[in-house]
Amino acid sequence: MESTTKLKRVINEALKKGVSYNEFVERVKELVATKSTTGEAQTDALINYTLLNDRRFKRWNKTLKVGDDVKSKVESYKKNITWLILTESWCGDAAHVMPVMNKVAELNDAIDIKVVLRDENLELMDAFLTNGNQSIPKLIMIDDASGEVLNSYGPRPTEATKLVSDYKDTHGKLTPEFKEDLQRWYNKNKGQNVIQDLLGLLNL
Repeated sequence: MESTTKLKRVINEALKKGVSYNEFVERVKELVATKSTTGEAQTDALINYTLLNDRRFKRWNKTLKVGDDVKSKVESYKKNITWLILTESWCGDAAHVMPVMNKVAELNDAIDIKVVLRDENLELMDAFLTNGNQSIPKLIMIDDASGEVLNSYGPRPTEATKLVSDYKDTHGKLTPEFKEDLQRWYNKNKGQNVIQDLLGLLNL
């Protein structure tokens, strides 16, 4: 009981600090203008990733397509929920996954998105580790009425997760070449795997 109460407190604190998806994207744009990044580590690499992500957010926001069958399913969802997303401006996976999350959430007023930074919410992040790692983006699905956590998702769509897992099993670690291949997979898939994963998250 104590741990459940503690988790609810941590979640509520994060929700109060949360911003909308569009506010987060705007912040990424502002960071690019000042040649900086979220988090304490202001390295050239992370600043450059933030610049790349600004372009990815813009591209996906313009080009993402959601089919009519998906629209009708999402529109039928009745429960009021919040998708609380942990991320950072430099996270490559986030720039491909979050625009899809937002596009799906926009289909139904019952789904709200709040975005918080991982490094400012480590207690929350540590409650939703992936294989022991603070992997982002991480979506926490919360029932607005009860405050209960219904599910969580991330950091990658199911197909990309398998690609990463298989590569690690074979090669031991992810190489720069594989990371480029993963970017190409995201571009080719056009968010469709994430859409299907999110439908599963909603039990649709």
